[in-house]
Amino acid sequence: MGHVEVSGVTYLLPDGRPLLLEVSFKVGDGAKAALVGPNGAGKSTLLRLVAGELAPDEGRVAATGGVGVMRQFLGAGTVRDLLLGVAPRPVREAWAALERAEAAIAARDDEERQLAYAQAIADYADAGGYELEVVWDVCATEALGLPYEEIKDRSLATLSGGEQKRLMLEALLRGPDEVLLLDEPDNFLDVRGKQWLERAIRSSAKTVLLVSHDRRLLAEAADRIITVEGRSVWVHGGGFAGYAEARRRRKERLEELRQRWEEERARLRRLVHLLRQRSANNDALAGAYQAAVTRLERFERAGPPQRAPKEQNVRMRLRGGRTGKRAVVCEELELSGLLRPFSTEIWYGERVGVLGMNGTGKSHFLRLLAGEPIAHTGAVRLGARVSPGHFAQTHLRPDLHGRPTAEVVMREHAMTRNEAMAALARYELAPAGGQPFETLSGGQQARLQILLLELSGATLLLLDEPTDNLDLASAEALQAGLAGFEGTVLAVTHDRWFADDLDRYLIFGADGLVRESDTPRWDL
Repeated sequence: MGHVEVSGVTYLLPDGRPLLLEVSFKVGDGAKAALVGPNGAGKSTLLRLVAGELAPDEGRVAATGGVGVMRQFLGAGTVRDLLLGVAPRPVREAWAALERAEAAIAARDDEERQLAYAQAIADYADAGGYELEVVWDVCATEALGLPYEEIKDRSLATLSGGEQKRLMLEALLRGPDEVLLLDEPDNFLDVRGKQWLERAIRSSAKTVLLVSHDRRLLAEAADRIITVEGRSVWVHGGGFAGYAEARRRRKERLEELRQRWEEERARLRRLVHLLRQRSANNDALAGAYQAAVTRLERFERAGPPQRAPKEQNVRMRLRGGRTGKRAVVCEELELSGLLRPFSTEIWYGERVGVLGMNGTGKSHFLRLLAGEPIAHTGAVRLGARVSPGHFAQTHLRPDLHGRPTAEVVMREHAMTRNEAMAALARYELAPAGGQPFETLSGGQQARLQILLLELSGATLLLLDEPTDNLDLASAEALQAGLAGFEGTVLAVTHDRWFADDLDRYLIFGADGLVRESDTPRWDL
């Protein structure tokens, strides 16, 4: 049995600014709770505090039953590395010791190192490593259709993001940990994968605390919603269906309490002013005046009630520009091992959804259009004045690592610092102007990539799961920005809400065929 309890937790950023202040909540045994809130509010940090990866500056975090963690971003390495990454700590440590013993005996094979190697094998077995590998075999078969022994050394680069996520989720849901912390678990999953995840979470006996911006997943899987905003949290004890109304009522209540406090403070100040004037000519009122002053001081010292959260105001100005009538032309285009030959034309101004199951070649298609060397036959051409801009699904941008966000904008687009900060402010990134790219939240990284697309002047936007890490306000801002974009859009998406806003669809089927449709389809 597992539960999570967070009591009075305060966490400060490295520069001393508070990210979380006196946060408290509890997730009981078997509960399914979702953390929601604006990008950068501290949701992922809160998960890391619960996981024990970070220590609070004040307060206490307790979790029982073993904690399994799925992080927001994918890693590198092999299938074994991925599964070890979500394994219990004793298994990870025993495997690391076993690898060191293997390396030592490979360097010099003597009796001492043979004994150390034998001990490492025994320690790995005692930690439950071999038992877990039996579970991993089931996970690999369910997620990839192949046994663990056959794929354990395969590079993760050969798996799609959805395949990696499904494998990790299978391992966590079938593993020994009773508490699961899932940071954007639905990212990279296709619609079938999301539907599987909804059922798996709902039917699991484990305690689950997840971060997601997929409203369908929240509605289907979460029985309570924990909102992180304004450096604190509040808990809606019902499901997502009643969340919007609960949030509206809470905002109205906070605004009313704040107004009443302001009115009471104004009344007390008027009273102090009046008694000060009258006591100047009447010593009998001196005591009443002093009592009023003391009452006002106590009232103001107690402080006002919490302010209603500030509404987000993300403003994306995707401009684009006129291009030739035919923005993209494909003639008998075939992606080796993924897509059978197909032909299509995409016209200037169209918003085209690229839909299909994971592993069907959607991301490869966008990367080919972006100019990457993707193996193919047939022809693909971009029209006159078509300048592609690519939004990468995995956020792997080594060119941005170690660089503060304001500096990235300044140097990439020859802007002054004031101009760069003004652009970042439109995307609500100004407070993160001094932070390196890799320290931003997933949603902040996504917004920065969209800003860079805006500033690049791209006339063909190639968006690979652009809403995966965006909070609701940012996703709505993106849709508004795309509506005013003077250019062409191709978007790979599994976001059912986002897909409904597009004009038409290329459906990449599991059979390798590409079909065109006027409505989104998720069954091929």
